[in-house]
Amino acid sequence: MQDFQYIRPETLQQVLKLMNMYGSEAKILAGGTDVIIALRNNSIHCKYLVDIKGIEELHSISYNGGIGLTIGSAVTLNEIIDCHDISSDYQILIDAAKVLANTLIRNRATLVGNICNSSPGGDMLPASLVLEGRACISSVNGHREVLLKDFFTGVKKNVLKENEMVVKVIYPPIQGKGRFIKRSRIKGHDLSQISAAGYLRKDGNLKLSLGAVAITPVLIEYTENFKASNFTEYRNKIAEAVINRIKPIGDVRATKEYRIAMARYLTCKIVDELKGGR
Repeated sequence: MQDFQYIRPETLQQVLKLMNMYGSEAKILAGGTDVIIALRNNSIHCKYLVDIKGIEELHSISYNGGIGLTIGSAVTLNEIIDCHDISSDYQILIDAAKVLANTLIRNRATLVGNICNSSPGGDMLPASLVLEGRACISSVNGHREVLLKDFFTGVKKNVLKENEMVVKVIYPPIQGKGRFIKRSRIKGHDLSQISAAGYLRKDGNLKLSLGAVAITPVLIEYTENFKASNFTEYRNKIAEAVINRIKPIGDVRATKEYRIAMARYLTCKIVDELKGGR
């Protein structure tokens, strides 16, 4: 393990000042399920580890009819799973959280941490994309919001500057139903071979997102009324669009050919279920 100074600030302003002071030499610690492993493996380096778990405002989950569902950067996945304030319209978020690792890791892992790690196979990314989430980013210079579909720039890369942090994620008010499916080598604690999410809004708008099939999660949006379309023709059209958008690789978890085949299969399965109301 690398040598670093552990800092536990008490306010968000203190965190932002530390990030501004130390820049690339500082890393945020929320759950630690990614950053600690990366530090141990020397895949990232830092001199200052800034623990945000003691900041109360970052632990908030709230819903407002005008704003939507807001989840703070210190909220764990199990807190999302157990939260009764999350309506059925956002159930896909809970479904994705339930298949990430195991309950012990979910007691530590955070939604925002999974997003900021920006792995193409991050379990929470496809669900967050089809729910039209946006990252609320803060620094000493001010605040900005970035749609998650514009947030990821490469493998474990995103738009965050060295002195910035994501303080919360907001999912706008939405009505509809979603489906999330993950395939991995074994049941339980394993990284995704491929994952897929779909969301059908009440107005017929359809969004699909796939993980672990390109250098960033892939989002495909359809603005035409899916409910009014010819089902068989539309499903085949969607599947072809997905195959044309993905650029999977082969690795220790799956071959390129497997991912292509599963991308088609999972897309059709999700479309079938959303169309059929299951």
